[in-house]
Amino acid sequence: MKSGFVAIVGRPNVGKSTLLNQILGQKIVIATDKAQTTRKRIKGILTNPEGQIVFIDTPGIHKPLNKLGEFLMDEAKFAIPDADLIIFLVDGSEPAGKGDKWIVNNVLQTEIPILIVMNKVDKTKNLNKIEENLLTYKTLFEKNYPIIRLSAKTGRNIDTLLKNIYKNLPDGELLYPEEVVTEETMRSITEEIIREKILLNTSDEIPHSTAVKVVEYREEENIDKIYAIIYCEQKSQKGILIGKGGTLLKTIGMQSRLELEKIADKKVFLSLEVKVEKDWRKKDNALKSFGYQNDEP
Repeated sequence: MKSGFVAIVGRPNVGKSTLLNQILGQKIVIATDKAQTTRKRIKGILTNPEGQIVFIDTPGIHKPLNKLGEFLMDEAKFAIPDADLIIFLVDGSEPAGKGDKWIVNNVLQTEIPILIVMNKVDKTKNLNKIEENLLTYKTLFEKNYPIIRLSAKTGRNIDTLLKNIYKNLPDGELLYPEEVVTEETMRSITEEIIREKILLNTSDEIPHSTAVKVVEYREEENIDKIYAIIYCEQKSQKGILIGKGGTLLKTIGMQSRLELEKIADKKVFLSLEVKVEKDWRKKDNALKSFGYQNDEP
């Protein structure tokens, strides 16, 4: 039996969270087409007869512009040393860019085996173009790493990816009970789902300026009662998030509640409030309060 840790790294919006959800056959991480959708390392665990793979989904890597950006960068970096294998996920419909090169030079200088995984190959029917793109990613590395083409959205070639992962994992016993799919708590899952609905219902800088904190999570026999606060950086953003007559906040709350009820398999009462925490992305105390602080040295 094989078992081990696999870190998924890449630029923002290449489909890391979509890939993990597709592999596991269920949604454990939020996925949108906006940058910074994933802000924390999240473990997804696949167990089958071949063994157990513990995937570590990481935030999209880019040069940090503030303290939150530094946290996101560290989250990706800290996932690598303990990994048995790294999946470098790229957008196969495009040639390698400056962002990919920066990741290779600043994050992927390691002796840990790497699989270059070209996602979104279904976006173009020009096979010659895909091969041209492939060469641009291959030449980023001095070593000759395997390249796999797939579609995280449709599931195409996921089986090939899993076969290659198991080839690179050490022999070992299960690291988690086989029924466990993630380490995430319902409290943290709730925060992420609310943030996803904000991402899907707002635009411009609003999604990146918000953080969600569950202040109370009460589990009762027939209902879960959840009280959460959405933090933004400016008063004008608060007005946008609430919406005219509270309509947008109600929409975010309703969408979040319906998804949480599916996960909890029971009724959910969800109370949302919006508060302003000026420039929280630049403040250590605020980042710590919202869970965006690493315990790593």
